[in-house]
Amino acid sequence: MRTRYKAVVAAVGLTAALAVPAAAEPVALALPKPAGPFPVGTTELHLVDHSRTDPWAPGRSRELMISLWYPAMPALKAPSRHLSAGIAAFYDQTSGPSVGLDPGVADFAGTRTHAKTAAHALPGRRPVILYSPGRGQSRSFGTTLVEDLASRGYVVVTIDHTFAGPVEFPDRVELPVSRADTALMMRERVRDTGFVLDRLGSTALASSMDLSRIGMVGHSMGGFTAAEAMLTDPRIDAGANLDGSLDPNSGQSSARGADRPFLLMGGGTSGSDKHPHDHLHAPDWASFWANSTGWKRDVYLPEAEHASFTDAQVLLPQIDRKHPLPADRLAAAIGTVDARRSLTAQRDYLAAFFGLHLRGQSTTLFDGDSPNHPDARLVP
Repeated sequence: MRTRYKAVVAAVGLTAALAVPAAAEPVALALPKPAGPFPVGTTELHLVDHSRTDPWAPGRSRELMISLWYPAMPALKAPSRHLSAGIAAFYDQTSGPSVGLDPGVADFAGTRTHAKTAAHALPGRRPVILYSPGRGQSRSFGTTLVEDLASRGYVVVTIDHTFAGPVEFPDRVELPVSRADTALMMRERVRDTGFVLDRLGSTALASSMDLSRIGMVGHSMGGFTAAEAMLTDPRIDAGANLDGSLDPNSGQSSARGADRPFLLMGGGTSGSDKHPHDHLHAPDWASFWANSTGWKRDVYLPEAEHASFTDAQVLLPQIDRKHPLPADRLAAAIGTVDARRSLTAQRDYLAAFFGLHLRGQSTTLFDGDSPNHPDARLVP
């Protein structure tokens, strides 16, 4: 089994590794609009868990940054930045020196979301969905999926797991640690998840959240985090794993499965034998599937790859159009799937999954392959 956590780091690094001449303008990037009917607001919070010491910062309490995305009143404000200044700099520099090329090909710092900072929330209490990013990644790099869920009527809480990925705090930027023990990191990510859930009821948006209906989705190690958190936290009603390994050496979910609804979404291949990354071929997913007693589905995008389930799916093709990337590297990052169709499928399957299990909304999307999503397959 090939560990997939770090694959997206190299994929995102492509965007920084393809230099342009100093006189050239960086490529302007744009995120696609959310598909739901509601405008979106966003705000971020700095949380401190005084009950535990950070294992990678001895003597310091565990600190986290989170963002809340929610249906909002229309607001005459500029959309929020996709990446904060420190995180944009991280992505601009990642992997460039390792391949001998300069950064600066893309304008990460100038990219905007479609959400308005601190916009007033629409009235009503809404289901909550947690989002956990992959190892080495910022919570901001799942914005294309997160904004869409918020636009469809959810409060989405994105979590940065400090020292597992880059995090910008009000006073500093913390970078990922290298060679961290994966099992320890997973345990801390699960504790982060429970701590965030504990704190949501005391936030300014508490009146907008129905904390009796909670889902969780994550990419790569974030999807592993969702499965692990559901083993110990009964507050999470449904979970989804976007192409994340469930390494039995780092957690228990492959051996124990899930007793509540769970969605697997994979792309491309895994393992040295290059088998499809689905529960029929990946041993960790096969074990999870066999041991899960709740509702379960496996959606597979054969032409996608690991970074297809991040914002790289829509950003890399924009760079490629202006500054062609090496075809083999681009395919290794996001596959050969059509970027627009891939994102639409991911958004629709996630919305249908959480609509069914957090809102009781019926759907036929999981009854069989959909003609509306020709790139996706349901794996029986």
